[in-house]
Amino acid sequence: MSSLHPFRDINVHASPSHYAFTSPSSPLAPSLVVGRPSGDLRLTDETPKGSKRVSSIAGILGILKLRLDKYIIIITKAQAVGRLKGHPVYKIVATEFLQLRERPVHDPDEDACLSVVKTLIKSGPMYFSYSLDLTSSFQRQAHADLSLPLWQRADDRFFWNRFVQSDLIDFRSGGASGAAGRPRTDPQPAVDPYILPVLYGMLDIAKTGINKKPFTFALITRRSRHRAGTRYFSRGIDENGNVSNYNETEQLVVLNDSGAELGAFAGGIGAQAGVAEDKGTGETQILSYVQTRGSIPVFWAEVNDLRFTPKLQVRGVDSAVEAAARHFDEQIRLYGDNYLVNLVNHKGREQRVKEAYEQVVRTLVSSPEEGRQADVVTDEKIRSVEPSQRKQQLDRLHYVYFDFHNETKGLRWHRALMLLEKLRDGLEQQQYFRGGDMPGDLSGRMEIRNLQRSVVRTNCMDCLDRTNLVQSMLARWTLDRQLVDLGILQAGQSSTDDQSFTYLFRNVWADNADVVARSYSGSGAMKTDYTRTGNRTKAGMLKDIRSSISRYFQNNFVDGPKQDGFDIFLGAYLPPSSSSSNSGLFDDRRPILVQAVPYLLATSIFMITVATFTRRMPGSSPFAMRAFVLFWSVVGFWSFYFIRTHGALYVNWPKLNELPWAVEGYNEAMLGLQKDNVIGRLAGTRDRGFSSARLGHLEEGKKRIE
Repeated sequence: MSSLHPFRDINVHASPSHYAFTSPSSPLAPSLVVGRPSGDLRLTDETPKGSKRVSSIAGILGILKLRLDKYIIIITKAQAVGRLKGHPVYKIVATEFLQLRERPVHDPDEDACLSVVKTLIKSGPMYFSYSLDLTSSFQRQAHADLSLPLWQRADDRFFWNRFVQSDLIDFRSGGASGAAGRPRTDPQPAVDPYILPVLYGMLDIAKTGINKKPFTFALITRRSRHRAGTRYFSRGIDENGNVSNYNETEQLVVLNDSGAELGAFAGGIGAQAGVAEDKGTGETQILSYVQTRGSIPVFWAEVNDLRFTPKLQVRGVDSAVEAAARHFDEQIRLYGDNYLVNLVNHKGREQRVKEAYEQVVRTLVSSPEEGRQADVVTDEKIRSVEPSQRKQQLDRLHYVYFDFHNETKGLRWHRALMLLEKLRDGLEQQQYFRGGDMPGDLSGRMEIRNLQRSVVRTNCMDCLDRTNLVQSMLARWTLDRQLVDLGILQAGQSSTDDQSFTYLFRNVWADNADVVARSYSGSGAMKTDYTRTGNRTKAGMLKDIRSSISRYFQNNFVDGPKQDGFDIFLGAYLPPSSSSSNSGLFDDRRPILVQAVPYLLATSIFMITVATFTRRMPGSSPFAMRAFVLFWSVVGFWSFYFIRTHGALYVNWPKLNELPWAVEGYNEAMLGLQKDNVIGRLAGTRDRGFSSARLGHLEEGKKRIE
């Protein structure tokens, strides 16, 4: 019988004809052999002859297929970050790509694809465990079938490397072993220990205590692999009901977690999986609280054009109802009742997205009843939409709008507690998960003592800054309730009374905000000074200004290749099978004159700077220097005006999956370019090498309400 857990140690053997992977700690396990250059997979009882051991690795991240070759992505370095319930948890530090085909000549497209994927992996915080399913909340783990291999228990939404593990999973299930058209084979369960599920997100584990009672505090945020992407290139919902920037955050309190400290673990039961043995310090208990965040589930987008605030597009609500129904059907099936907390502004540019969301909820629930509260600050402090009766599954939706910006304006952050009061009844009914060790059960199954019956789904425009503040507030309220139930706090006490724990709690949640924000927007979160200290500070405001500027440059000039990296690694873009098709994917096809304008601007700035600091010769006329500066000032002003006017032409768009609204905005900029009085005629009417073969979906743009 094969191991249910991935191998903790794997040796890599290489030869011109294959790569072989073996586990020295499991000498009876078969070797996994990947043929070169075909990529065919097979198992063998012995290491193939002619191969040489080249390294020892922590695991196989997956196999990536590009247009010309396949690449085995191996984890060469992993850092231990802590233990949960005795299970070691690791963060991926370094990876390496093993190419199957030796190519004497480099292909620009292939190299560009590899580059964006390597950058994504290097920048992305990814975690794994050999014995604990990090992709599933502890409540889901309590209902899991522990007789299944670890990868089969993983939550498909958060199994980040699921696509690049497809070759191994297909081979395991008896599918094709590499080349197209191969006949199906028998299932290969011996492959299970080579399949390692990886989590993308945030994970922090800390030993702490209150009132001299120790426990482990942990926070895990799991980012969904569906509709993953960057801030302005992934918004709203898709036809399958997947929303952008969807994250599940689980806050954990582990009582009597004897294996929480890092270090060597004792042998015995679970030693192969790396599970630390219980030292008899008492029954281990897990208390878990789960929240979710995700983009507003309608069809909407923001089109970059180098302006600080992009142009907002919202499609008709009717077109989004079916997709939103799919999304909420899944959310209710997984979590129970959904409390939908919406934090966008109720006036200004965000108003249209808010109203579209509310219209979708009204359409989905039966006989909606609405409530509204106003005060001297705003005419719509809180709005709620509730079903008047339960006739269908979607009547388990509870919409709550809170005017966050107006209510907390002027550093009055305590006014966010009004939202907590509005949700109090739902939170008390919601409960939380609580489980404990089952006496005499060596499989690790937990005894369920309490279940979380619903979830709070929070969003703002980006699901970042406002969302994190509200989630940390709800998490603190639930944590106090858990600690009272455990007897660590007395009734009426709060965890805020303990300064050392408060410092830990605030910083863990602020770190979580930064991680989620960097992966989506390219910079750390805003307002984290309040999350860390409980106060809004001038230093925090300056940091927010720097973050805003950083996001502007990231979203306009960096996020295109990053989005391409997401699309390749997660399978949203599939390279063509023909080695001769789609060459020049990453070429800049804009007219030469359009490409030259930024260089002209840089040259003018340089010339003016040189002229400013150049001393005039004695007795020489100042006219020539003034004319020189005037000329380059005019050139620089015109170049800046041109770039600002035709900003969409200078955004670094994704090259692989053309976004309909982005192509529409780009084409509008090209039409505007033709009307330019200076270079309109010289620039031409079409991009160099432009093809309209992939733009058949632009009819979608006509359905939008702008």
